[in-house]
Amino acid sequence: MENRLRLAPSPTGLLHIGTARTALFNWLYAKKTNGKFLLRIEDTDTNRSKSEFTENILNGLNWLGLTWDDDLIRQSTRIEIHKSVINKLLDQGFAYRCFTSEEEIKELREEQKLNGLPPKHDNRHRSLTKEEIDKFIAEGRSSVIRFKINDDQEITWEDQIRGEIKWRGKDLGGDMVLSRRSFGYDIGSPLYNLAVVVDDNFMEITHVVRGEDHISNTAKQILIYKALNYKLPIFSHTPLILNSEGKKLSKRDSVTSIDDFKKMGYLPKAMANYMALLGWSVKPDDNEIQNLDEIAKNFELTDVNKAGAKFNWEKLNWINSQHIKKMQVNDLYEIFKKYWQEKAWKPHTNKWGLELTNLLQDSITVLNDIVDQSAPFFVMPNIDNDGEVFLEENSKLSLEKIYELLNQEDIHVNTTVAKNLIDKVSLENSLKKGIVMRSLRVAFFGCLSGPDLVKSWELFSANKDDIKRIQRCLDTN
Repeated sequence: MENRLRLAPSPTGLLHIGTARTALFNWLYAKKTNGKFLLRIEDTDTNRSKSEFTENILNGLNWLGLTWDDDLIRQSTRIEIHKSVINKLLDQGFAYRCFTSEEEIKELREEQKLNGLPPKHDNRHRSLTKEEIDKFIAEGRSSVIRFKINDDQEITWEDQIRGEIKWRGKDLGGDMVLSRRSFGYDIGSPLYNLAVVVDDNFMEITHVVRGEDHISNTAKQILIYKALNYKLPIFSHTPLILNSEGKKLSKRDSVTSIDDFKKMGYLPKAMANYMALLGWSVKPDDNEIQNLDEIAKNFELTDVNKAGAKFNWEKLNWINSQHIKKMQVNDLYEIFKKYWQEKAWKPHTNKWGLELTNLLQDSITVLNDIVDQSAPFFVMPNIDNDGEVFLEENSKLSLEKIYELLNQEDIHVNTTVAKNLIDKVSLENSLKKGIVMRSLRVAFFGCLSGPDLVKSWELFSANKDDIKRIQRCLDTN
């Protein structure tokens, strides 16, 4: 039998890293078992669901490489089907109309709080007669549909990640609401627990993989599955992603959406690689830096940890830098060009741009770093305080001698020529080679840090920028 897994996000916000990690685990297991990864947008909350959030979710999944099989399903197109199932549950005695008002529920909650009891509906309308129902309707009272949950029943399932899980009916908060309020004999908008069961059954979902915050929902949904005589899927509840304080990662942690990470310059393959390691780990002898197909070969839901996965920026940055280092220079150059175009910076030639990319590739942590690191190659930098120290006496002497040699002969500086010039100026003027090199570094970069000096000089020489920058230093008082 084909394994069928799904992601079922609500389009009420941007694609969150937690939702993306859930999508990833579903995708990996589907890929591992030659199954299908499906997508359903749960957009029945008309007040909060927005088309731009749906678009963001779809774009984010595609960006990460988590493409889905078959057509996208929108839950809002299936509302009448959900209502027909609720009617079936009413007819079979598994559900009933409850006319408890919001005010009555509030009073009940306050009373329970005063008595130190957990919030729980008292199921007061479970046994209403038809005459009593008609009377409430005639009075203009609205109702919800509730599913009966007996306190003494036990719900048990074998979770692929957590092993056996047990819930008692009395711990589920009373009879479960299946639909929003409506008047008369109408059925209001179906709610999550009902709709998800009906749609997962329709899509023939064999494995439900989602966050551990859904465990109580799973207990409720199993009761609905059994009432409708649907086949139960296999459930797996993944650990939550935690912040540095060990609390659930939330909007208060500033960066949580996939869009945020994309804008910060993380590669999609690095994000997917890192997210896979949030709750799952490679075998001891395997390299942590892997692409999606490599991870899928070794991925098992039974290997996912139960404990929460703490988000670690250092680990993410390291993984991203490793993926950047592994990229083909041509591909990375195409990415860098977009950053340069935004700054109106134009490489002298494609060859020059490729060489600059190759020079900086190993020092880039996130793609956005290319702006600061490549800026000195396009714009003459200011000389910082540390750099000014080396624009005195011997430092200026070394630059004068370099300047003379560059102007005596119209030469293009390559790595060999650069090394020879440094050696020549050092020997002929009894200057330490370090002084010569640091002086050149200040001339080119305005400071004492930067990429390989000799390789950089070759790039500056392509447009005579080396001469201009040395001249600038010599003109400095």
